[in-house]
Amino acid sequence: QLRLVESGGGLVQAGGSLRLSCAASGDTVSNYALGWFRQAPGNEREFVAGIATNEIKTDYADSVKGRFTISRDNAKNTMHLQMGSLKPEDTAVYYCAGRRSPFSTRIYFGSSVYNYWGQGTQVTVSS
Repeated sequence: QLRLVESGGGLVQAGGSLRLSCAASGDTVSNYALGWFRQAPGNEREFVAGIATNEIKTDYADSVKGRFTISRDNAKNTMHLQMGSLKPEDTAVYYCAGRRSPFSTRIYFGSSVYNYWGQGTQVTVSS
C-alpha cells in the first residue's frame, strides 16, 4: 500500500515561489502514476499537474501552465511541484496522489481515479 506525505507548503507573497515535495513509501513508486491536486475553501478538489511512471510525461492544468513544474525521482521515491509566479488564487491545500498504472506514459486527471492520497499541505499566497 502506497503512503504519501507532502511537505513544503507555507505563506508566500504574490509573485513568489514555493517547492512542494511528496515522499512515497510502502510500495514501489515506479508502478504508480502521480499527481498534484488542490482544494480551496468552498471549491472542489482540482487537478494541478500529473506525471507518468516514466518520469518524463507530464501535463498541467491550464491555470498553472508555464508557472508550475512537476517532477519525480523514482529512485528516491519522491515527487516535487515547483511553483513560481504565484497568485492569490493559487491559495489552497495541495495534495499529492497516486494510482497504480501499467502504462509508462499515462497521466490521470480525475481525482476519483486516484487511490492513494497524502494529508495535504497548505499554500497561502498573499496579495
